[in-house]
Amino acid sequence: MATVNTWQLQASSRFAEIGLPSPKTDARELLKFVLGLSDTALFLSSDREVSEDQAARLLALIDARAARIPLQHLLGEVEWGGVRLKSDGRALIPRPETEWLLQLALEALRGRVNPRVLDVGTGTGALALGLKVARPDAAVTATDISAEALALAQENAALNGLDVQFMQADLLQGLAGPFDLIVSNPPYLPDADQHSADPEVRYDPHLALYAGADGLSVARPLLVQARAALVAGGVLLLELDPRNAPTLAAEARSLGAVAEVLPDLAGRERFVRASWPTR
Repeated sequence: MATVNTWQLQASSRFAEIGLPSPKTDARELLKFVLGLSDTALFLSSDREVSEDQAARLLALIDARAARIPLQHLLGEVEWGGVRLKSDGRALIPRPETEWLLQLALEALRGRVNPRVLDVGTGTGALALGLKVARPDAAVTATDISAEALALAQENAALNGLDVQFMQADLLQGLAGPFDLIVSNPPYLPDADQHSADPEVRYDPHLALYAGADGLSVARPLLVQARAALVAGGVLLLELDPRNAPTLAAEARSLGAVAEVLPDLAGRERFVRASWPTR
């Protein structure tokens, strides 16, 4: 029977050979998952032998990851923004960069008491649940056009014991408002990107990724609808593609908004913040 260290080296080598972007991380996460160990415990167990049952599970998962099934789907659950999220093909896998959108949203709520918050296109429920756990006083509503995504989001709310209102809606259709904050990570990739997307992306819903020729066919009407749904001085926060975020910010200004483009942690122009001083 091979040791933990041997399995980790072999899995990392295999993943590197096929071009996975994070071969060592993926190998480590799969070992932790199968063995039920933390990072520290895995390190301290490097000479431990892996049982036959564990080896069979590891081999199956390594084969699946080598076939480019997303790591998050294999693990079934991710830690994100202070909450646990089930992750599967019903909704977009929560990305690390969106955690910065969560931080920007919390900043926008600073000083507001019992704010009303709307998460449009909630997917797994990541933003809505991250906001609720950080701001229990907020009344959070989350919408999605996909019934499957909403079911997953509701499962994640139950998993974390959080009270969020979920509604199936196309953008802001049927929502009363007004809201202090509207936040969204809408589909924002140009349609042409699907021809060069990473293999893992095929496991995300097409509806959650692509938005017309310039990637703004969802964000653009959301911008228009948000103006009437926000309180005076309320904030709209969007995550977009760095290629189209400046375009949408300019369109927001043409609609009378005070709008700016904000960078992600890598310095890319990824987020748009807009507000209207008066309704």
